[in-house]
Amino acid sequence: MKKNILLILFAILAFSLVLIITSPNFKDFRNKFMNLEKILRNKKIDISKNRNDEKNKKDEKSEFTIIGVGDIMLGSNYPFEYLLPENDTNILENMQNILKNADITAGNLEGTLFDTGGTPKSCNNPNVCYAFRMPSRYGTYLKQAGFDYLSIANNHSNDFGKIGIKETIKNLDNLGIKYSGIKDIAESAILEKNGKKFGFISFSPNSATVKLNDYNYAKKLISELKSKVDIVIVMFHGGAEGANAEHITKKHEIFHGEDRGNVYEFAHFAIDNGADIIFGQGPHVTRAIELYKNKFISYSGGNFATFGKINVSGSMGIAPIFKIKINNKGDFISGEIIPVRQTYRSLGPFIDSEKLAIKKIIYLNKSDFPNGNGLSISEEGKITKTNNLN
Repeated sequence: MKKNILLILFAILAFSLVLIITSPNFKDFRNKFMNLEKILRNKKIDISKNRNDEKNKKDEKSEFTIIGVGDIMLGSNYPFEYLLPENDTNILENMQNILKNADITAGNLEGTLFDTGGTPKSCNNPNVCYAFRMPSRYGTYLKQAGFDYLSIANNHSNDFGKIGIKETIKNLDNLGIKYSGIKDIAESAILEKNGKKFGFISFSPNSATVKLNDYNYAKKLISELKSKVDIVIVMFHGGAEGANAEHITKKHEIFHGEDRGNVYEFAHFAIDNGADIIFGQGPHVTRAIELYKNKFISYSGGNFATFGKINVSGSMGIAPIFKIKINNKGDFISGEIIPVRQTYRSLGPFIDSEKLAIKKIIYLNKSDFPNGNGLSISEEGKITKTNNLN
C-alpha cells in the first residue's frame, strides 16, 4: 500500500515538473536567468580587464632619461694603422657606466665603421680634410657602452663612398644599434623601448646625407615619423667648426665654402614640426643649450670621444654628456651636464673635475641668450626650467 502511494506521489511530482518546464513562464524565467548569468560573466571579465588596464597604467613609465653626446671617432685604420689606439684600447671604457644609465643613449658616429676597401674622398688640403675608417671590431665598444642610436649624418659618413656607407650600416645592423641620416637609404629609425616608441632622424648639409637645409623634406620626414612614434629625437650636424665657432650666430654659417645651415632656425623648425628633443653636433666645440616650447635643444655636444687627428686642445677637448629627463609627451622635466675632457695623452674621455664644460655652457647661455633661454644651470651642472625665455 505504501509503495503504491509513493508511486502515485512520484507520478504527480513528475507530471508537475513537466508542466512547469513546458510552461511559457518558466521558459521566460530560464531565459532571464541565462541572460543574467551571461551579464555577470561578462562583468567579471570587464572587471578583470579594468584591473589589468589599471595595473598596466601603473607599470607604464611616465618619465624617460635620454643621454646625448657629441662626436665619436674611436680611431682610424686609414691611412695608417698607427692612427688607432695602442693595443686597440677601448676609449669609451671609462664612460660605460654613465652611458648605460638611461632609457636611450645617442651620439654622432663621426666616420665609417668597416675594415677595408671603399674609395677614400679626395682632399685638396690634407691639413683640414680627413677620412675616418674605424675598424668593425670597434663596434663592440659602441655596443658595450650602451648606445641605442648613432647618427650617421655628418661630413665623414661618405668618406669612403657607397661601399663605406653600406658596410657601416651592415655593421651597425649586426650590433643591433639604430642609425639614420643617409638620403633614400636610412632616413629615419624607430626603436621601441620601455613601453614607448622612439623615433630618430639625423640631418647634415653634407653629401649622401638627409639635408639640413632642405626644410620641406625635413618637415615631411619629421611629421611622418611623429605619426608613428611617441617621442621624436632629432640630431643634426651643422654650423662652422673650430675654437672660434662656439657661438650661435642665428644665421647661416659658411665653413670652407659650404653652407652649414642656420642651426638655431633649424632646431626651432624641427620642434615646430614634431621633434621633442634636439642634439646638435658639428662645430667640435660645445655650444649653448635652450628650451623652446618646452623641448630641450643642445646646439653642439663637442668632441666626446675622438682619437687621432681630431684636435682636442683647449675648448675642443671639453665636452658635455647631456642627461635629460622628459615626460611621456617629450616635454623637458630636468637635466644634468656631466663634464668630460680629453687630452692628447688621455685615451678617451674622463670626468673633468674642473667642470669646464659646465662653466663654458653657463657662459655661452648668457652670451648667446642674454634675455634668457628658459633654462638655468647650477655650478654642479643641474639643468632646471625657468620663466626667463628669450
